[in-house]
Amino acid sequence: YQRRVRGIYKRPLYCNMQIPKRDEEELIRQTPEIFIEKEKYELNEALPEDKSAILWAFLASYLPTDEQSIQRFYVQHAEYSLAQTRQDLTHKKRSAYQALAYSVRDRLIERWKDTEIYFNQSDVKRVYYLSLEFLLGRSLQNSMSNLGLTNQYIRGLRNLGVKMEDLYDQEPDAGLGNGGLGRLAACFLDSLATMNYPAWGYGLRYKYGMFYQVMKDGNQVEMPDYWLSFGNAWEIERFDIQFPVYFGGEIQQIQKPDGTAKYVWKHTEEVVAVAYDVPVPGYNTYNALNMRLWSSKPSNEIDFVSFNQGDYIRAVEQKQRAETITSVLYPNDNTTGGKELRVKQQYFFVSATLQDITRRFRHTKKPWSEFPNLVAIQLNDTHPTLGITELMRILVDLEGLSWDDAWGICTKTFCYTNHTVLPEALEKWSVDLFERLLPRHLHIIYEINHRFLELVQEKWPGDIQRMSRLSIIQEDPKMVRMANLAVIGSQFVNGVAEIHSELVKTQVFPDFYELWPHKFKNVTNGVTPRRWLHQANNQLSEVISRFLRTDNWLTDLDLLKELREYAHEPKLQKKWSSIKRANKAKLAAWIEKKLGITVSHDALFDVHVKRFHEYKRQLLNILGVCWRYRQIKGMSYEEKADVQPRVIIFSGKAAPGYHQAKRIIKFINNVGQVINNDAEVGDLLKVVFLPNYCVSLAEIIIPASDISQHISTAGTEASGTSNMKFAINGGLILGTLDGANIEIREEIGEKNMFIFGAKADQVEDYRRQIRERNFNPDPRWHDLLNLIEQGVFGNFPDLPLLLNSVRDGNDFYLLSVDFPSYLDAQEKIDAAYKNKKLWNTMSILSTAGMGKFSSDRSIRDYAINIWNLKVKYGSWLCLIFFEGLNIFF
Repeated sequence: YQRRVRGIYKRPLYCNMQIPKRDEEELIRQTPEIFIEKEKYELNEALPEDKSAILWAFLASYLPTDEQSIQRFYVQHAEYSLAQTRQDLTHKKRSAYQALAYSVRDRLIERWKDTEIYFNQSDVKRVYYLSLEFLLGRSLQNSMSNLGLTNQYIRGLRNLGVKMEDLYDQEPDAGLGNGGLGRLAACFLDSLATMNYPAWGYGLRYKYGMFYQVMKDGNQVEMPDYWLSFGNAWEIERFDIQFPVYFGGEIQQIQKPDGTAKYVWKHTEEVVAVAYDVPVPGYNTYNALNMRLWSSKPSNEIDFVSFNQGDYIRAVEQKQRAETITSVLYPNDNTTGGKELRVKQQYFFVSATLQDITRRFRHTKKPWSEFPNLVAIQLNDTHPTLGITELMRILVDLEGLSWDDAWGICTKTFCYTNHTVLPEALEKWSVDLFERLLPRHLHIIYEINHRFLELVQEKWPGDIQRMSRLSIIQEDPKMVRMANLAVIGSQFVNGVAEIHSELVKTQVFPDFYELWPHKFKNVTNGVTPRRWLHQANNQLSEVISRFLRTDNWLTDLDLLKELREYAHEPKLQKKWSSIKRANKAKLAAWIEKKLGITVSHDALFDVHVKRFHEYKRQLLNILGVCWRYRQIKGMSYEEKADVQPRVIIFSGKAAPGYHQAKRIIKFINNVGQVINNDAEVGDLLKVVFLPNYCVSLAEIIIPASDISQHISTAGTEASGTSNMKFAINGGLILGTLDGANIEIREEIGEKNMFIFGAKADQVEDYRRQIRERNFNPDPRWHDLLNLIEQGVFGNFPDLPLLLNSVRDGNDFYLLSVDFPSYLDAQEKIDAAYKNKKLWNTMSILSTAGMGKFSSDRSIRDYAINIWNLKVKYGSWLCLIFFEGLNIFF
């Protein structure tokens, strides 16, 4: 009945077609006697319940999307939601943006509510995607595009004297993520919504992003990123959805009448989790999913006893301690306090989430044995792994299930995505910390580990070393291995690229793979073409649609392969290169405005934008730039005339406590300072570092790249998704055979990439040679390091530490090994770029081969191979619409 009221009587007016105004008025005249019948009732009487419901549904019809209606709702939000006048908005662009955002959000909310009602009534299995990061970027442009209303808004606002394009920059990037992990989660939510899967995203509502990066004397300086300064127009605060989260205390064992033990957690600290919901619209569908973010609040706002005694600091201490939990994304964990805050943050996240999920399941009135049939929980890396122990606590301690029944439910519910092969990235927390903060969960972990090691003992009797490797508890020092817990408690474990998934089996979890080979799967990452091509590079998107004679490729990226037949077409090549040039001009203008550096957009734009880490080898790139500079300096005037001009573009953040990565940033800025001010070099070589890399900046950089560098040491990058974003925009890849580069090579062809460097199976042998001082680097390597030591690129106190990391047996990431082949690859790039027809062909073929790397394909793989979702909801809105028209008339 509820679906009829919200669906059948609501959607027909505005759902799938526009009804002319006169026809709409006729509909209203024909509509139910409700509007006539209500006159029969006295003022103190009400309509019958069924007719009141129909009246409500009719009045809550979908908002119209004609130009006049868009203008009306925009003005209403300006006047009534923001209390602004037309004159105010002419010089308050942020207020104009907020009015526009509220107007668009209204249209998201109506779809979002109906989607939730439909999935509830359909009793479908849902996916809950748990991630500490969701790197959304800006929402306004993406929401309008997915709703299909961009042109309507442009026209409607233009007639009010508002240029919508001027409002995009008023929206800050949401500070909910940092790197590829969070951006992948955002792409996945977009695909889940677009493909009509029943899913929710869960995360934390950070007051501050990781940090706002500024440069001071070439050094990274971290500033607060208070992205919520002006509120967030896209969120709905849900004071009606709150859950208590506990810390500290002790556990008490109580003997039950049947002789079994029951454990009670006597906590000493309580924090409240408050929900904030963000609608996520699908593209070209009425589906809109939910991303629920938790914010931490104190259970008591103020300690009045302390306040009345004059101890004002103590009076608000609990409030400050509680709110700190969701203050900052990834607090620095180099200190004891930082580690404690990280664990609190992770547990707060999963406790609120699991309480919410189990609450929703209880409403179904089904037995707990049905829980895995209705719920799939995906752990995006190890951060949400405590969700396994929290579900066990809820089922055993609160719901009274036996251990075996509860564990059976858990291991059919959770799935774990591993994102790294680096041992230091596999989280471990001290047992002492768990004893202090989460005593009951440590007790549960001990019990899981005990039962698991009994299984290991049966499989490999007497193999103590293997038991030590597989144990959740590491000895000396005692640590809890979160990755081991995630593998043991999950139904499936997946890597994120073919090479990475093999390394997960052979290097990261080889013993687990030998024990449970059926658990391990691969799902290669992908990116959403809606944001990363259609929105970020709209001109190219339109050209692609024109040549393919359809825009269906936005939801079926495999259609891009049809571009191959046009790759040599002069008309397409001309359009392709002119769009690239325009994008480069846009980026060049941004660089000059923000940094005061003039770069030529006729130069080759060589881009390296990533989180800074030694394994990503930004240092190899800048060392190559130093060598290029030396070569140019030694050339005659005639020789310089044959040099291909380049602009080297870096961007990315280093973790606040990662000093080596910060040294690399400092060195890059030093090199740029020298090169950019050398009149002899001029426009032949420029080096720029773009501060505070984020999604909105990436949307400017990526369409402008000629070459992008993805040069991690083979076997260290799980997948990478920035390579996919560049390649789909026609940017060619300079890379190693690592992560998703391998699969990209298979799809677009090695001749359309520039591959160099050692292969993964050679890495350990090279490392051994370097450690034993048996490796002799190319002579150019020694010459370059000596040149740097002489101060050609300036000096700073940590320069010796930086250089010593790549010599004297310390070159763990093989920069000296790959340096010669890296320089060779750069020479090939120069030669290819001079042949514009060849370069344009390679660029078109790069885009044409990217069909596999849509996040839609990734989500389909998860749905079929990991979550066991039955896809039967794709056309639910159309069914409601046509059924509704029939009944309505």
